[in-house]
Amino acid sequence: MQAFKTLTSIAAPLDRANVDTDAIIPKQFLKSIKRSGFGPNLFDEWRYLDAGEVGMDNSKRPINQDFVLNKPEYQGAKILLARENFGCGSSREHAPWALEDYGFKVIIAPSFADIFYNNCFKNGILPIVQDNQIMDELFATKGEISIDLENQSVNANGKTHTFEVDAERKRRLINGLDDIGLTLQYSQEIKTFEKAYFETYSWL
Repeated sequence: MQAFKTLTSIAAPLDRANVDTDAIIPKQFLKSIKRSGFGPNLFDEWRYLDAGEVGMDNSKRPINQDFVLNKPEYQGAKILLARENFGCGSSREHAPWALEDYGFKVIIAPSFADIFYNNCFKNGILPIVQDNQIMDELFATKGEISIDLENQSVNANGKTHTFEVDAERKRRLINGLDDIGLTLQYSQEIKTFEKAYFETYSWL
């Protein structure tokens, strides 16, 4: 997992509440467990005008010109703005996989579904909670938005807004530690334990 400290990017404004995980990555794309390759089908039913299926050449599909991710001014956005209860619905981890694979590193919303919120941190995405008044200001932003995780701040429109984040989750993101990386920090201790264990229980 890549380390995250700061980010400056344009933000894609997805002005919808209660965006569920089936909208983020529809169920027909959940067959793979590789974590990668889901970006082209992020928000599939909203991005394209036809029905998406696994294996389709997305470059040949008709796109919905009115959907935010298809607008030229939001190409390359690494920050996603949303409304209340983002990531609700089923607990599929494919949803943050798809968002991360597309290129999003930060999602800002007034609230998130709990399981989705937790899964974001595990997959290198920073979910930030801001109240509705601040969200309205962020949706009106014309330029870039800057995120500073170490100082827990969102900078936009000449204003600085702070946000809360669990200290351990913050440490993991700053150091690029997913669950496997966290375990590998103790690799020497694990090896020492295994050696002593098998010396004591040599018949195993």
